[in-house]
Amino acid sequence: MRRVKIILGFFLVLIMPGCADDDNTRFFFEAVKIEEVTIPDQFVRGETYEITVSYFRPSSCHAFSGFEYDGVGNERTVVAISVIIDNGTPCQDPDIIGLTEESFTFFVGNEDSYVFRFWQGRDEQGNNQFLTIEVPVAI
Repeated sequence: MRRVKIILGFFLVLIMPGCADDDNTRFFFEAVKIEEVTIPDQFVRGETYEITVSYFRPSSCHAFSGFEYDGVGNERTVVAISVIIDNGTPCQDPDIIGLTEESFTFFVGNEDSYVFRFWQGRDEQGNNQFLTIEVPVAI
């Protein structure tokens, strides 16, 4: 039993320095405004479609993290999420970065139409703004 404790202690000593956070890099997430959407004019039930969104990458410190996606009934709300990497180095100007595209797939179920709400930021009063697109479903 003592031998097992010694071996376990040895491995813990080797592993622990690898867990140290000595580079002071921080990560956090932020919603980014969707500027444009490429989506079919009509869906066919049972088919899968690629939907492409475009957004301005705010800086070189931003990287695409994924989509926040919520569905209730036939309504789908889509928000693009960036991870911001703060490692103490300056970020490049967003004008250099430009418009970025990301896609997700959508499987068409049994609804007669789908209403997509793509997040486009907040207005002066802090209310969420959405680009709303309804896509009918063919049988």
